[in-house]
Amino acid sequence: MQATNVTNPAYFHKVVDCQWACPAHTPVPEYIRLIGQGRYSDAYMINWVSNVFPGILGRVCDRPCEPACRRGRVEENNSKKPEPVAICRLKRVAADFKDDVTARMPAIAPSNGKRIACVGAGPASLTVARDLAPLGYEITVFEGEAKAGGFIRSQIPRFRLPEEVIDEETGYILDMGVKFVNNQRVDSMQALLAQNFDAVFVGCGAPRGRELDVPGRAEAAAHIHIGIDWLANVSFGHTTSVAERVIVLGGGNTAMDCCRSARRMGGKDVKVVVRSGFEEMKASPWEKEDAQHEGIPILNYHVPKSVEHVNGKLTGMRFEIVRAEYDAKGRRSLVPTGEPDVLLECDTVLVAIGQENSFPWIERDCGIEFDKWGLPVLTEGTFQSTLPNVFFGGDSAYGPKNIITAVAHGHEAAVSIDRLLNGEDVARRPPPTVNLMSQKMGIHEWSYRNDVSNDVRFRVPWAAAETALASIKIEVELGFDAATAFKEASRCLNCDVQTVFNRNTCIECDACVDICPMDCITFTANGDEADLRTRLKAPATHAGQDLYVSAELKTGRVMVKDEDVCLHCGLCAERCPTGAWDMQKFLLNTMQAGPKCRDAKATPAAHIAQPEAA
Repeated sequence: MQATNVTNPAYFHKVVDCQWACPAHTPVPEYIRLIGQGRYSDAYMINWVSNVFPGILGRVCDRPCEPACRRGRVEENNSKKPEPVAICRLKRVAADFKDDVTARMPAIAPSNGKRIACVGAGPASLTVARDLAPLGYEITVFEGEAKAGGFIRSQIPRFRLPEEVIDEETGYILDMGVKFVNNQRVDSMQALLAQNFDAVFVGCGAPRGRELDVPGRAEAAAHIHIGIDWLANVSFGHTTSVAERVIVLGGGNTAMDCCRSARRMGGKDVKVVVRSGFEEMKASPWEKEDAQHEGIPILNYHVPKSVEHVNGKLTGMRFEIVRAEYDAKGRRSLVPTGEPDVLLECDTVLVAIGQENSFPWIERDCGIEFDKWGLPVLTEGTFQSTLPNVFFGGDSAYGPKNIITAVAHGHEAAVSIDRLLNGEDVARRPPPTVNLMSQKMGIHEWSYRNDVSNDVRFRVPWAAAETALASIKIEVELGFDAATAFKEASRCLNCDVQTVFNRNTCIECDACVDICPMDCITFTANGDEADLRTRLKAPATHAGQDLYVSAELKTGRVMVKDEDVCLHCGLCAERCPTGAWDMQKFLLNTMQAGPKCRDAKATPAAHIAQPEAA
């Protein structure tokens, strides 16, 4: 193998598994250290730069970072499956305990004369506004509802996300001089383009729920509701109660929100029915656990067959029982088991079997092309449509995903818009910048707390069941207190503090090999990767994470380190008699809109200060 190029920004970024997995590449260990130090406002601002909505995402993020967390695969826990650091809940801690951060928001540059329209006030559009307003762009956000937030406000129940949190974090953006046109739904792209905006960003989500097509659906329509529409009616107070017997169809997070909302609004017999297996459900594992914790059964491998009714009055639904079979290529098909159909009695059905994009307001002759699925044809990575000054992001771009993905889309689209309006190639994406800084305080001392905590993951306290289930507006999760947050933060392995090897000072004494608690360092003859992985002190079986390979040493051997299971404990650097190993903190600065993202020289715009963790 060739020596590892540690100057490539992607190399150490990939080693920080949580940050690599986050669509917005939030520097997770950086803000967790700050929380551990009680620097909550600093931790909040580190979050705010990349994920924009720390208080919101600290409650309802899909948490792609947590399954990637190194702690979940190296922790010794014989009682149950090892668990990752509670990254999402620690993000909420930063939001809950911060001071007033209004003065830390970016200053607004003088107007540059460019006007941008954002359609919809969801997370993608608000991210575009957040990135571009400080640069002097005039941003107008059009929203069909009274308040900003989009599906954050309309689809997520208040028992998961209080309205005041949404108001606060959308307010930070709208207060940047953004023109917010509420209660005005855009119904014509051509009419919008006629207003001579320099660029248009479409972030209106995937607003149409998929329909249920079975016999009896039309006849019992008065008692069957599309899940996302029903949740919106609940959120805005149009729906205040539900019948006692409720069936929720679907296995995603929307279905979990529907069933838990129905439970709080008078539903006494609430069931979730899915056609797939329980493990295949798209809902996040904790969403399924929360629903079951509240006494809501989940029935799997039930395929809807018909809606039963008497003169239009819903009486129940009939389901066919199936099982999963897989072919040689692993493709699944659902096969009837031959068991008798199951009749489930109910008074109301909530249909949450998916969402679709719907753009009836975009005329098909305006220059924007759509694919066979009804999605806009976009240039990959730029979010630019076939009409060069129109961009898409969030669910509008590639279909329903999640909030943090929409935020990531917004950042990238903002870069594209900024480059387009400065006459530069939109497809050219400037790379991120990287800092590597030694944490050495003495021969064997580090500027960070590097001992590995043996604690198992701490549980977030909940409101009492009788209280939580009594109202749709009482927040269920109470969040960590400061003491528990400190202990949970201590579980972080500081994966961004990298073990950096200097072959020139290595004397090949193997002291680092002897002291490594994970046996992840080996000195051996070089070879190809497949061969090397089998010859290490502990075989490196996870090919998804790299091997750190040095150039040839004096004896002709190379140092090979398995990045997958390293604890970043620093024992190798403490033990090394020559300082060949060093612990260096890695900080990735993703490229956002502004002068740094452009090729040509430009006047510096507002800078958002990122405090550095000690």
